[in-house]
Amino acid sequence: MSVGDSTQQRIAAQVNAFKVAAIQMASGPNVTGNLSEARRLISKAAEQGARLVVLPEFFAIMGMTEQDKVAVREQPGQGPIQSFLSETARKHKIWLVGGSIPMAAGSPNKVKNTCLVFDDHGRQVASYDKMHLFNLELGNENYHEANTIEPGNKVVVVDSPFGRIGLAICYDLRFPELFRAMKNVDIIVLPSAFTETTGRMHWEVLVRARAIENLSYVIAAAQGGYHVNGRETHGNSMIVDPWGRVLDRLPRGSGVVVADINPSYQSSLRSSLPALAHRILFSSEK
Repeated sequence: MSVGDSTQQRIAAQVNAFKVAAIQMASGPNVTGNLSEARRLISKAAEQGARLVVLPEFFAIMGMTEQDKVAVREQPGQGPIQSFLSETARKHKIWLVGGSIPMAAGSPNKVKNTCLVFDDHGRQVASYDKMHLFNLELGNENYHEANTIEPGNKVVVVDSPFGRIGLAICYDLRFPELFRAMKNVDIIVLPSAFTETTGRMHWEVLVRARAIENLSYVIAAAQGGYHVNGRETHGNSMIVDPWGRVLDRLPRGSGVVVADINPSYQSSLRSSLPALAHRILFSSEK
């Protein structure tokens, strides 16, 4: 094979490639301020050519208390956060994964932690409610999401121009059966707010594991830094390819992570290592 042939093959492999972005923030209790920062970062991602952009978990509010998010929860199709997501997606002609936002729940004292997806026309095309609720009692850190969040019960996959996208949020990352239930998705999006305590040891390992075992790209958009409420989140937003390689990352602070997704490369990997076709389904133990 000549050098010219090799170059042509590399160019051909990139024909279907497209850019995606993960937004990292250190959100506070002011919704308006957080939306302004999100707007700035999304614009930055779009300027770099990203066609699919993912925001972090609760990007619009990290309150002083857990009840603060209940006060700003929105009804489906109504409210400033949803309007922001729709208008921003339409303005930049991007698919926008709205991290997660507090949505109305069955209980007046709780919210659903909901990931909404908007297409490039600003239309909502998918909605996923976080299933697994974080609980941690470790030293001075105590988190009990079930006190203010109502869990979802449906696996959500959305068909897009970029392939099949599976939706998950933060603590869901620890439950590989959720991702298997998505059934061969091309991209996994993971808005998160991992604590520094757990993220330091587990975040990258788990993100890369989900990419490898599903031969999927993972776009992990995280909260990252110190928050006004005293919480510290781990950050390290990253985009990981199906071979488990970290294509780009941002350790701390607000910013944008951008990388190319190459469907031809992914297809080649799945043909070379057809692990998804080799799965054996075991009967559940009683």
